[in-house]
Amino acid sequence: MPQTDDAQPTYDFDTATAVRRGEGGALLADLDQTWQVGGGILNGGYLLSVAARAAVSESPHPHPVAVAASYVRPTPAGEATLEVTPGAAGRTLAHSVVTLASSGAGPSIVVQATTATLGDETPDYDASRMPDMPPPDECVDLSARLNPDPSKRPGLSRHVDSRLDPATAGWTVGEPSDEPVLRAWIRFVDGRPADPLGLLTFSDVLPPLGFAIGQRGWAPTVQLQVLVRAMPAPGWCLAEARATQIAGGWIDEDCTIWDSEGRLVVQARQLARLSRGR
Repeated sequence: MPQTDDAQPTYDFDTATAVRRGEGGALLADLDQTWQVGGGILNGGYLLSVAARAAVSESPHPHPVAVAASYVRPTPAGEATLEVTPGAAGRTLAHSVVTLASSGAGPSIVVQATTATLGDETPDYDASRMPDMPPPDECVDLSARLNPDPSKRPGLSRHVDSRLDPATAGWTVGEPSDEPVLRAWIRFVDGRPADPLGLLTFSDVLPPLGFAIGQRGWAPTVQLQVLVRAMPAPGWCLAEARATQIAGGWIDEDCTIWDSEGRLVVQARQLARLSRGR
């Protein structure tokens, strides 16, 4: 992990999601090709974090708390422009629309973003229940299981450490389940602490749920909605994703994330196309 001049760590995620001012005041980002899921396809959660960072940069509030992204077309790596259209703003929250476009390719993602200030107060009510799961060192190292050769693993797995619950990892050894459910401990490989921007990426880092039932293939996200509920405690996060229905080439996914102290920090839902690849 590189160091800045004042010895503060510079994490891969912060470099890869950074936005800057270009000529004329436009917001620009250099989309990092290593945050891909294979075949040069950038991860949708990573792209959502980039868009949310742009929204935060134009907001009086520091955290994304509700974002909804429509993925119009695949987004290539390289320079991208982010247009932030501000909406209503007040003392507790602000709204905006962020359009991410690649040079010469037009808009590829449109994001409705709400920003606010998150805390870690004790919930007044919480019906969520963190699943029981073995500790990370007793779980399946997803990247190593899928490809023992580190140089051939998708770039995303070099940035995010995922440890699958053995109960939902049968598909990795040719024993798929009857139920489209995945659970995993997740964290950044370089030790970066999770925060609201990082949680947006975490909401989309698990493999497509079709994998769990033996339907292997790319599942491009059509829409992804994420609610960030609280500031996460340090350490591993636990993510559980499950589908309600797979039909007609479509699959839904509900993803819930808890922090290391068992606190609910993310609720996410997405709709994706389901490839028939094996």
